[in-house]
This record gives sequence, C-alpha cells and structure tokens, in this order.
Amino acid sequence: MRLKERVAVVTGSGSGIGRAIAQIFAAEGAAVVVVDRVGDRARETVSQLTEAGGKALAVVADVASARDVEAIVSQALQVYGRVDILVNNAGLALGDDILSITEEEWDTNLAVVLKSVYLCSRALLPGMIERGQGAIVNIASVNGLNGLGEEAYSAAKAGMINLTKNMAVKYGSSGVRVNCICPGTIRTPIFQPDLERDPQLFERLAKWYPLGRVGEPEDIARAALFLASDDASWITGTAMVVDGGLLAGSYRMARELTGFGED
Repeated sequence: MRLKERVAVVTGSGSGIGRAIAQIFAAEGAAVVVVDRVGDRARETVSQLTEAGGKALAVVADVASARDVEAIVSQALQVYGRVDILVNNAGLALGDDILSITEEEWDTNLAVVLKSVYLCSRALLPGMIERGQGAIVNIASVNGLNGLGEEAYSAAKAGMINLTKNMAVKYGSSGVRVNCICPGTIRTPIFQPDLERDPQLFERLAKWYPLGRVGEPEDIARAALFLASDDASWITGTAMVVDGGLLAGSYRMARELTGFGED
C-alpha cells in the first residue's frame, strides 16, 4: 500500500474528482478527511470508504473561509493526530466572458479555486514542516495553461499553478513536496446541466482529444496518488498535464485548417 498509515485531507471530495481521489487514497491505506461544503455528499463519500474497509472522516466546510479551514485542521488533528497529505481539489466555474461576468462571480471563482489553496496550505504546512515531510497536490486545469475561455476560473487556475511552484521552491528544503495536476475535460457531475441541454456533449468534445475520449475522475485520481506517494519523492514544483493529449496539439484542427488527410 503506497499510502499506508498516512493521513490525507482532500477538499471537494464529496463527488467527482475529489471522491475518486479519496477512494484511491483509502484503498492505498490512507485515512482520509473528506471535506465538502455539502454535508450529504461528504457523508456519502465517507460511507463508501468505510464500507470498503477504509478509514475516513467527514468535515463539512467552506474552504474559502479561514474559520472553516481552521475547523478542518482541528478535527483532523483531533481524530488522526497529524496530516501528511493535502489535496486542494475544491473548485467551481462561474461565468465566462470577462465582459459579462459579474464582480461577485469573479470574486467567488478566485475565492473557491485559489484562495482556498492559500488557506488550506497555510493551515497545514506548519505541521508538515515540523515533521520534515509532507505532500501537497493541487488540482489545477489545462485552462490555467491556455486560452480556453471561462476567464475567472482560468485565471484562478493559472494562479494555482504559480502558487504551486512558489511553495515547492520555498518549502522543498523542509521536506515538503508541492505539485499540481492540470486535467482536461473530466466526466463529472459538474457537467450535468450542460448534458441536459446537449446529451452528446462528451462525444463531441472527445473528437478534439488525441486519445479519443474525455477523462474519467479515476484518471486524475491515479495521477494524484502518484504525486502524493513516495513514488514521486524527487518530484516537486511540477504541473502535470493529464488531458488525453489535448494541449499537445489537435490533428483534427490541423486537418480542418489545411484540408490534408480528408477522405
């Protein structure tokens, strides 16, 4: 087991990518603190983990609130005594075009996506530094690396990538590794409203991915497990792109632009 006897806090783990990360971490021996702002989702994840023989604790919290983050740390330490791994996964995407997005939507994106990383890292880093070891994995996005719309969300994800690098450089000598993952399109519940309008959404998007499909939460969970484990003991400050080849280039786009390769 790659995470045996370790304690992990996973934010936004009531569903989607976060739940998949919690599941694979628990299966690999970690005790998981399942953090979500919706209590029913957090408790459902914990129920799944414990029924499978894992150890888990549900904490209902808004990770954009310093007071709530303090409560997360307090409960984790009270039950498990320490935290070895932090996965900053909580996120949302509100609005799109910078000309139409409201100031409130902009602030909410940055608070949930980026400020939460600052708050959770600030709260848990001291314990990791004191023990001389720890791993932080931030779930960013390909949107933070390229111009793909959703300006507020994308700006927050770009900030997350830069914050990852700065923390990695500053705290590497203390034994703390900090990395992030940049997923492409992942089949999660966040897309449900879009699927109701366009049931073929994922099939259409898959055509732009060299591997011919959108991602599954487990694709990101396996990458997070690697970065959190000792298998990645000499990796820090990296932005691991897990996107089915999307950012490598688009042969489909090239064919449409040039006309080459058409039947």
